Amino acid sequence: MSAAPPTDAASLAAAARSPTAARNTYDETLRSTTLIGGVTVVGILLGAVRNKLTALWVGDVGFGLLGNYASITNVVGVLAGMGVTSSGVRQIAQAAGTGDAAQLARTVKTLRRTALILGVLGTLLMLTLARPLSLWMFDSAAHTTAFCLLSLTVLFTSVSGAQTALIQGTRRIKDLARLSLLGAVIGTAASVPMIWAWRLDGVVPFLLTVSAATILTSWWFARRIKTLPGAVSWSETWTEAQSLLKLGLVMMSSGLMVQGVNCLTRAIVTHQLGLGPSGQYHAAWVLSGLYVGSVLSAMGADYFPRLAAVAEDNGRVNRYVNEQLEIGLILSVPGILATVVFAPWVMKLFYSGEFGPAVDVLRWQILGVLLRVAAWPLGYVLIARAESWLFFWTEVGFNSLHLALVWFGIRYAGLPGTGLAFFLAYLIYFLAMIWILRHKIGFRFSAVNGRLMGLITPAILALFVASSFLTPVGKVVVGGVTTIAVGLVCLHTLATLMPEKRILATYRRYEQRVLKLWRR
Repeated sequence: MSAAPPTDAASLAAAARSPTAARNTYDETLRSTTLIGGVTVVGILLGAVRNKLTALWVGDVGFGLLGNYASITNVVGVLAGMGVTSSGVRQIAQAAGTGDAAQLARTVKTLRRTALILGVLGTLLMLTLARPLSLWMFDSAAHTTAFCLLSLTVLFTSVSGAQTALIQGTRRIKDLARLSLLGAVIGTAASVPMIWAWRLDGVVPFLLTVSAATILTSWWFARRIKTLPGAVSWSETWTEAQSLLKLGLVMMSSGLMVQGVNCLTRAIVTHQLGLGPSGQYHAAWVLSGLYVGSVLSAMGADYFPRLAAVAEDNGRVNRYVNEQLEIGLILSVPGILATVVFAPWVMKLFYSGEFGPAVDVLRWQILGVLLRVAAWPLGYVLIARAESWLFFWTEVGFNSLHLALVWFGIRYAGLPGTGLAFFLAYLIYFLAMIWILRHKIGFRFSAVNGRLMGLITPAILALFVASSFLTPVGKVVVGGVTTIAVGLVCLHTLATLMPEKRILATYRRYEQRVLKLWRR
């Protein structure tokens, strides 16, 4: 049994300064990714069951309603949250890394108070805007009551975000994984019967139940983390809150832009194509993020706090970025390629035959998600280094570009244009982040990442050529062989990077035997 993770700032600081922490961090990156990933797999399975049943019971119209409601509440939640939970992770990680237990206690208490106040204000804001939001999204006031009820999710999200920030900032990865798993189980068990019993009328209770599950589970695990006792005055809270808000406002603006573009995209699809196509878009959007959710979750859970602790050391930042990128690509590429090849069957498996039009959207979006996996480790550097304005303007550029591409995409390519817009936006963002970090910290890709990208690009081109010129059977054969080949190369690369891992060492031995037989 492994030792429990350190729970106080002094222990965390000592761990960070130990010789072990200075070694190669592949093991740490892989361990956190696979831990969060294992939980995410369970969440994916639960989500698949939930989505499948929801699709069968309410169809693409119900999915469109669900997506539109969620996008509106996300926008209001981001606006109300002011980014303090994201900046709180950075503040908590830095206080824990330096061993300043008193500062850690002040940050935690300030974060909790601020999140509660902002959550209440956000709830009041959504109550006030319920009717205008209904008119804007649906051209009808019929959804006003639904938005009034959903205002509670803004409060729940704000409070649970502060609790999760404490767990994440102190790098209690196992508790973060348990939190995610328990929330998914409770949310699914409670919400699915509502959709079954009430159909479309169960969508609002469904969203409220999932949100309530997050606040209960986050509180359960956050209470285990002990900080120094003592009162923090409201004047101290205000002083401490200013540092949270300074970075938080920039991060809030970024999140607001992302959620705003998502919301506007759904509104454009709903107004121009209808609520059914909006449901098709939502289905593809959800499915495209399922497979790589483990990698992206691990970046936020462990990689970001670790990066924030060494943000001023360019050499270590470069190493951490490359290692996270290597692990992210190795774990995500095979599944992404498989999704591109088997998209029609994947859509039927997770939803129903009614969602066939979403296949082309899914294919483009999953390629965009691959670029997201590559770009996120780069983008986190600006947050970790508190490059607030640079981060802000890169987000402005990305989201403006994404929205413009969505508008043109829908106009000239219909529903598949939304997926193509997502792919092109992330391609440009990825190239821009490489240029920015090269000038900021002298960033260069590792040799491993160079080889991986040199493998991925022709593999994707081969799949698209096959989809254009081959029969359905030929597409599956070429796509399957390409996916298996790329998967084996990724596994070989991982075994080379981490030869001390028993399971990977076993794989290498069998690989070498096969190669010897082949050469004979």
